[in-house]
Amino acid sequence: MTTSTPTPTGDLPALELPGSLDGDSPAAGTAPREGAADPRTTVVASPAAITVTPIIAVLVVSAFVMILNETLLSVALPTLMADLSITAVTAQWLATGFLLTMAVVIPTTGFLMKRLAVRQVFMLAMGLFLAGTVAAMLAPTFPVLLGARVVQAAGTAMVLPLLMTTVLALVPIRSRGLVMGLVGVVISAAPALGPSLSGFILEHRSWHYLFALMLPIIVVALVLGLVFMRNYTAPEKVRLDALSVVLSAIGFGGLIYALASISQIVSGTSRLLPLLAAGIGVLALSVFTLRQLRIQSRGEEPLLDLRPLRVRTFTVSVLVITIGFATMLGTVVALPLYMTGALGMGTLEIGLTMLPGAAASGLLGPFVGALYDRVGPRPIVVPGMALMAIVSWLEVVLLDADATQGLIIALNIPLGIGMAMVMTPLLTLSLGALPRSLYGHGSAILNTLQQLAGALGTAVFIALLSLGAAVAAASGASVQAAQAHGASWAFVFGGVITTAAIGLALTLRPLPAEAGTGG
Repeated sequence: MTTSTPTPTGDLPALELPGSLDGDSPAAGTAPREGAADPRTTVVASPAAITVTPIIAVLVVSAFVMILNETLLSVALPTLMADLSITAVTAQWLATGFLLTMAVVIPTTGFLMKRLAVRQVFMLAMGLFLAGTVAAMLAPTFPVLLGARVVQAAGTAMVLPLLMTTVLALVPIRSRGLVMGLVGVVISAAPALGPSLSGFILEHRSWHYLFALMLPIIVVALVLGLVFMRNYTAPEKVRLDALSVVLSAIGFGGLIYALASISQIVSGTSRLLPLLAAGIGVLALSVFTLRQLRIQSRGEEPLLDLRPLRVRTFTVSVLVITIGFATMLGTVVALPLYMTGALGMGTLEIGLTMLPGAAASGLLGPFVGALYDRVGPRPIVVPGMALMAIVSWLEVVLLDADATQGLIIALNIPLGIGMAMVMTPLLTLSLGALPRSLYGHGSAILNTLQQLAGALGTAVFIALLSLGAAVAAASGASVQAAQAHGASWAFVFGGVITTAAIGLALTLRPLPAEAGTGG
């Protein structure tokens, strides 16, 4: 068989590698990706050039909608409570159930991306999310809505690791920071945009329209994916270790449940079950870790390969990412509660207040990525984390019962900018430090820890807000002043962890291929 070199297409460098994919058979031709840490690992492609731009674009749009959906209901919970006749604790399961499902499914994505072709993973993820969105839009009762959110979360859990792995596999190092800037938009701006969009819609429509809005976007992305998505790796016959799946589900599920119940633990309304779940979760994760190491030592494929954690650059980067994400998501949840309780704002006003910060984070992401390609990680990440820390401490001092909408916007914009400066470079740095064979597992570890961080940030911020408000109310403060006092307690936590993360960021080093660029 003869092959010819096709003409590159698309705006990004096309992957042009002669070869074939036929089930699990070896490709006729393979070549290492530029910058691959392990020259023995390869990417294979069909004889036609893979046009990278539409593949990345479809995955970015799909992931953006899915991550946006994660926080879309945060402002809608009071509306759902009234419409479905449920309590606040019950309504919170719409967020907790979503996080639980994400934490359970994400660790399996490393296996799925080796066992299935890329196109199959994409279709499975999009099909699940589409089915869950339709069910949520039509849900007549809370159990149906909760089930729909679980199905949505299963699809969401697959797309973000797929997007990250695709960028690393198809985009050369010289352009990777810019493209990862788009991924940073998905991770940092989409969750922050959720409350804004929710506030706009709920002002005029019912909560069902929150899901109806996503349907046409997902359908278009699915159709475009059918047209442009190509398999760039050959599936491998790896075995699924069912016991590892069970241990992972119990471990991560138990921790997420315990984190989501921090408010009940602090208030004393429910302590036994969450603490028991935490203990079982830690035990299950310990056994899970030992099992993965034992399977790896036998030369077999574990459900989640833990070797990325041995790479210092990856581990430090992930720690800083999780701290930034916990602070951002906690702030996104705490600010609307503060604006409602302390300042008496409505949903539309809250949405308008949150929008500029989300927009700043989203617009800055690609520019930060391009800058990373030139100067490396540390000159961007350290100032970005410092900016997040400064904003967190300013929120403690300035956001009281008399704060204005303009002041909140003025603080939220630099917080979004700081998040973009942290997230975009570290996504590129963390996964770029790994050999290609560990991209899928590294992405699974990163995204799993990110979900745990999101659960931790949300739970601790809400718990401290509630506790601080209760203490102030017991001292005779008004409802508005008590809510403001509670919010300051929450923002102290954000200030402490972001300040600590500055020290971690100072230890970051560029990848060898970037050593000449600075940082």
